[in-house]
Amino acid sequence: MRRRGPLKSTQERTKVLFSVSDMGTPQKDVIIKSDAPDMLLLEKHADYIASYGSKKDDYEYCMSEYLRMSGIYWGLTVMDLMGQLHRMNREEILTFIKSCQHECGGISASIGHDPHLLYTLSAVQILTLYDSVNVIDVNKVVEYVQSLQKEDGSFAGDIWGEIDTRFSFCAVATLALLGKLDAINVEKAIEFVLSCMNFDGGFGCRPGSESHAGQIYCCTGFLAITSQLHQVNSDLLGWWLCERQLPSGGLNGRPEKVLFHKIYCVLIAL
Repeated sequence: MRRRGPLKSTQERTKVLFSVSDMGTPQKDVIIKSDAPDMLLLEKHADYIASYGSKKDDYEYCMSEYLRMSGIYWGLTVMDLMGQLHRMNREEILTFIKSCQHECGGISASIGHDPHLLYTLSAVQILTLYDSVNVIDVNKVVEYVQSLQKEDGSFAGDIWGEIDTRFSFCAVATLALLGKLDAINVEKAIEFVLSCMNFDGGFGCRPGSESHAGQIYCCTGFLAITSQLHQVNSDLLGWWLCERQLPSGGLNGRPEKVLFHKIYCVLIAL
């Protein structure tokens, strides 16, 4: 590789950063350009979200079908925070959700997909936002969530049986929003989540699994809903979360990892 002179621009430094990453030694932080915006461009955010999905044959739209329900929830939440919820097509969204509920009561990410606890929660969150829970069969949803709880208190995400603390959160959040939290064995569910707490104060997806910001968000949310947040070692967990911040100001999801898109998990947990 021919030797070059000093790198003069941020763009040049960024190119080198990515070239090093391509060679198998990924950088753990990013270089923020000097001309980067220092505030959120709210109007541009709102315009982008309002127009997303208007072209159903777009590549990006088709490739995100597998998480459509959660994507709608994220978009609606952002629009609501910006006071722009009225720009979204409420009736189209409600019709879509109704079409995604299966005979078992679970709700899928999109029409024709399998039901899953993740997307069942997203659907219930959307309906709660719109005050339209009556669009779905609530009793069937409750039965679906009940069917996914295991003897040790954990929850599978769907009929295929993957166990994860994310699904414990999804289960209690769904039932709490529907006013049906007593439909499951809450005590056993709490025992399982607490068994996933690690020596560093964080939580993993299962007992013995590595602490991760995403799981911490889910587990602390679970414990808050079940009135067990006092079980968390707040000082130890707070230290772990603070250690996730990198020099750029961004955060990673776990020790020695690159800047991560799940920054929201760390911030909400804090």
